[in-house]
Amino acid sequence: MSIFKRNKTPNNEGDNSALSELALKSIHDGVIITDKNGTVQFINPAAVIMTGCSSASNAMGLDYGLIVKLESKEGRELSEAENPLIQAMQTNQPLEPYQASLIDTSSEKRLPVAISVLTAEGMSGNRIITLRDITKELEEEGEQTEFISTASHEMRTPVATIDGYLSLALNPQTATIDERARGYLTAAEKASKHLGKLFQDLLDVTKLDDGKIKPHFVPVEMVELAQSIANDHAMQAKEAKVNYTFGSEQPLSGGRKMQQVVYGFVDLDFMREILDNLIDNAIKYTPEGGSIYVNVRGDGDRVLINVTDSGIGISADDLTHIFQKFYRVDNSDTRTIGGTGLGLYLVKQRVEAMGGKVWAESAFGEGSTFYVSLPRITADEYEKRMIIVRNQQAQAQMMQKVPAPQIPPISSQSAFQVASAPNQTAPQPVTQPVAPRPVAPQPAQPAPRPVAPPAISPPPAPPTPQPAPAPTITPVQNQINNNLNGESK
Repeated sequence: MSIFKRNKTPNNEGDNSALSELALKSIHDGVIITDKNGTVQFINPAAVIMTGCSSASNAMGLDYGLIVKLESKEGRELSEAENPLIQAMQTNQPLEPYQASLIDTSSEKRLPVAISVLTAEGMSGNRIITLRDITKELEEEGEQTEFISTASHEMRTPVATIDGYLSLALNPQTATIDERARGYLTAAEKASKHLGKLFQDLLDVTKLDDGKIKPHFVPVEMVELAQSIANDHAMQAKEAKVNYTFGSEQPLSGGRKMQQVVYGFVDLDFMREILDNLIDNAIKYTPEGGSIYVNVRGDGDRVLINVTDSGIGISADDLTHIFQKFYRVDNSDTRTIGGTGLGLYLVKQRVEAMGGKVWAESAFGEGSTFYVSLPRITADEYEKRMIIVRNQQAQAQMMQKVPAPQIPPISSQSAFQVASAPNQTAPQPVTQPVAPRPVAPQPAQPAPRPVAPPAISPPPAPPTPQPAPAPTITPVQNQINNNLNGESK
């Protein structure tokens, strides 16, 4: 008889419970079950090993936060507001697999995991936390990333060459072609640029995936930053016959409005890539006569940016996949619009690298709104961070102004006294000429420290010449000797 066959006995419930516990103890993924308050009720052996708590009995009755400590996959500390595990546990919402680094509480080692949370129905609000070791997956992904990066880098060179020759062929000053040929070459140039953009996107993705691109955080006023980036697309929107609006004003009494001031701590290049991709998509997928709207506002301890369009919209089935690598919505309205399928994936990468979240709300045929939520800082934090930035910039400018040490030219020490007074840039001859004797070239010496000019005294008797191999006289030394010989005469 199969052990899984339903057994209608009074002990059936207890047997099933024992089997479930046995199954949880035998799997390789870590499993932690808590009550609605986050107190650990069960932890399997795999989770004990992953978290570093020496035994299951030590973990029982503790708060899950004392056992499951996370960092971002880039190794950055997660605040409570940006920690997806804490948010899921507090809001009683499920958490889709999220990549992070799990900190071993005993050895402080980091383990890459995919962590998820599920709320158990009918169990008084119990939460089930699962931890999956993704070390092997990341190694395989790293090999794929290295291949894509190498291939993309190698293919960019011939594509750039093709693009260059096409530009020459289309330039009336370098080539003469008829209109039919111009049409063919223009189409080829457009395809070449599209291919070059694809390779560049692939390189950007692989660099951030393998950690070669790190965010450089600076304090900024987010409304002004977003508006300056968004306004760069105003001409593109006008050419597409799409209305563009930017607004962050809040209504006040009497019909007046006030411009919000919202501070953030972000990477400027990442922000430009994020907004460029979102606004470019909004313009491309909005038909003529439509509109796009960009807004920035403070939402508690978060900065919330939205890019809204009245375009073709996204179906519910596609909405859950649009941030995946190479995913493109495939319907009759999108097939004529070019794209690499990497733009929104790049947006998600860069937002999460800055400790933020990105999501979309849309319905097919009713337009779309993309939201970017980033950590917000107070005005006092902004001023403190700006002081640090100004000090760093001042130090960098000072380092650039420090002159390099000057190496004096090779000279005959018997012909010159190397003693520089202030405002002197070259050694001066002594008042009594002395017959020079050949001296082997001396290695370059560091610039002498300024000292007072020595008192004039009778020149010492010339030393007895010693036989030595003929030195190599440089042109500079030869000129000096000739001048001195002329003065002696």
